[in-house]
Order: sequence, then C-alpha cells, then structure tokens
Amino acid sequence: MSDALTYRAAGVDIDAGNALVERIKPLVKRTSRPEVMGGLGGFGGLFNLGSRYKEPVLVSGTDGVGTKLKLAQQLARHDSIGIDLVGMCVNDVLVQGAEPLFFLDYFATGKLDVDTAAAVVGGIAKGCELAGCALIGGETAEMPDMYPPGEYDLAGFTVGAVEKSELLTGEAIAAGDVILGVASSGPHSNGYSLIRKIVERAGITADNGGFELDLDGTRLADALLAPTTIYVKPMLELIKASPVHGMAHITGGGLKENIIRVVPDGLGLAIEASAIALPPVFDWLMREGKVAREEMWRTFNCGIGFTVILPADAVAGARALLERHGLASRIIGSVVPASGDERVHIA
Repeated sequence: MSDALTYRAAGVDIDAGNALVERIKPLVKRTSRPEVMGGLGGFGGLFNLGSRYKEPVLVSGTDGVGTKLKLAQQLARHDSIGIDLVGMCVNDVLVQGAEPLFFLDYFATGKLDVDTAAAVVGGIAKGCELAGCALIGGETAEMPDMYPPGEYDLAGFTVGAVEKSELLTGEAIAAGDVILGVASSGPHSNGYSLIRKIVERAGITADNGGFELDLDGTRLADALLAPTTIYVKPMLELIKASPVHGMAHITGGGLKENIIRVVPDGLGLAIEASAIALPPVFDWLMREGKVAREEMWRTFNCGIGFTVILPADAVAGARALLERHGLASRIIGSVVPASGDERVHIA
C-alpha cells in the first residue's frame, strides 16, 4: 500500500542498529575477562564471580559526562568521550577499594549515525581496557524527535568487587594523615556548563579558530577534551603496597566538597593552596571567566583528579609507585581535628 508506514519511515532504522552491533563486536571482545560468559546479543550480560573472593562486596556506580558532550559534538570529536564515561564510573567505585569488573553503556540519539556511534563505543571499549573491566552489554536507543540532529546522550554503569575485610570505608583516617593529590589530565568531566559559558564569553566557536589557542604547548580544544584519567590499575596496586586509609575521586564539588566525603566526623582537612599550582587550562578558565578562586575550588579538580589519604611515612613509597605508572603526585594537605562547622580549610 502506498500509504503504509514502517518503523524506518517513523525514524528508527533497525538495520543501522544491527550494523552498529557488528561494527563494535571486535572492540568489545578486546575488553573481555575470563569471568565473562557469552557475548553481545543476549538480553543480559553474564559475569561469573567464581570463587576468587571469600566475602565479596559488590560496589556499583553510574554516571554520565555532563555537558562535555556538547563540546565534543560541537567539535565533532567523538573518539574519546567514551573514555570519560568509563572513567567517571570506575574511578568512583575504586574509592572504596573495589576492582571494576564489568561495564554497561547507554547511547541515545534522535537518528543513529553508525560511524559516530562506533567512535563513541570505541572510546568506551578503550576506557574499559584501561580500567581492566569487561564491556558486557549496553543499549543503543534511536528516538526520533527527542534529540536535535547530530546530538546524542550517554550514560554508564559499572559493578566492582572487593573483599569485605579490605573495603575502604574511611574509618582508619586519623589526624596527622597526609593528603596526596594525584594529577588530573584536565577538567575531566566536571564543570563543563561553566566552561562552555566561558568559551562563549570569549567568543570562541568551532569555526573561528579560537579552539586553536595555544596553552603552554597544548591546543585549547585538546586541553578541554582531554579524556578523564582512569586511576584504577595504579590505585589497586597502591592499596596492596601501602597502608591507604582513604581515597576520593575529585568530581562535581571539586576539591572543596569531595575529599571530606570520606573523612569521619570530628576530623577536618587543611589543604594548602600553594601546593596546588593551576595547570594552564585552569589558569585560562579562571582568568577568562573571571572565576573567583573559591569558585574554582568547588567546581573543578584544579589539576588534582584523585586523592589518597595515608600515613606520612607511607607517602614516599606511594609517590614512587604512582610515578612508575606515569602519575604525578604531591602532598596537598593533611587531616586535622575539626573545628567549628567548616571542616575544609584551603589556605
């Protein structure tokens, strides 16, 4: 019949979805672990926990990448945003000492572009390889009229495991412990609504060359889209080698609000502002946006993407281990008895 409707005519191309699955199968295969059962195409991802753990505690996390997606789409840079998605999830479960085991993603768009989606999933697979976790499933949703042309949204979910006796709860943190700040690759995936507003105020667009601005040898575009550092493998090694009392992933809320989340009541943090030298991209954001220093502390990681709280005599060994993994670190403060309602002091 000439007036018969089809799903494709309504905006959903099942063949494109199938083509995407075939395209990403080899990418997904590279992330596999021995515990993975089956492959892509089932209604659920299968993972056999086996007998590796005596008293396993499962730690789960879910996240997105915020409006960094808008910037990636504006610059047509789709190959690394998936690394951000994985990083934001696995770094969170890592804080409690858990090894990320598997990951699932959700990709939603108005009209599926197989090349774009494959680039995004390729980044997700790369992130999983860096974290040592398996990409065991996901969902690709083509939803006409929900998203403008060329736009898509991402969400991720991960499950990790840790022995109950080795769970990092923060209870071991004590006054006198040192806060070791571990370098970030850039803003990671936080504060991008403010970043995009600063870029807009600076008059920078994808067409006028503004993103080519040189920031101490790095283009502005590259600095803003640098993928989130995945700290999993170095930190899991550090936990086994050092008496780690607590860890924090520096995300929304920045240095001001994240570290204190793992510190017991009655204790506070004395952070040394002089120990946190702003990398060029943060210096540019602060200067161009006229952002107050206090606002920087509570919005961005300011060059510190992850923190480790440990005894002072364990710092030298921890820094050496992280250096072997290519991660710069430095002491940024200490744990102190809390005084008053304000538990975090940056001075």
